[in-house]
Amino acid sequence: MKAVSIVLIALLAAAFGLPARAAEHIHVIEVASNEKVVPHGSAADSLGDLLVFTNPIKSADGKVSIGLDRGYCVRTEVARWWECRWTMQLPGGTLETAGSYPDAGDSEFAIVGGTGRYAGARGTLKLHARDAAKSSYDFVIDLL
Repeated sequence: MKAVSIVLIALLAAAFGLPARAAEHIHVIEVASNEKVVPHGSAADSLGDLLVFTNPIKSADGKVSIGLDRGYCVRTEVARWWECRWTMQLPGGTLETAGSYPDAGDSEFAIVGGTGRYAGARGTLKLHARDAAKSSYDFVIDLL
């Protein structure tokens, strides 16, 4: 009887649990065309400054617009770090992203959720500036 109960519990957990998600690799380009820094203090770069943005997302070859992202970053260390959160709208749903963005170099963000086909998403987003002016970024997303 104990073995039957264990099997029944396992079957019910599988039936009512979250759907299985296959790992997915996504490469897109963000075009940094609509951003604004809202200053917090009197200095040109100060703790608490806010960077807000809504930018287009394009396919990996940069030819097709496939979505956009909307979000904000708060200056947490002058001339070094921002702390960011944003929503990326892609075909079939959205991805929620959070993490630290350095003034120099690449960064890695956490995928902390999503909607639609990305509901319950977890993983990472690696961000790399495509040029010195930081006019566009490679977003390499690996979902678990």
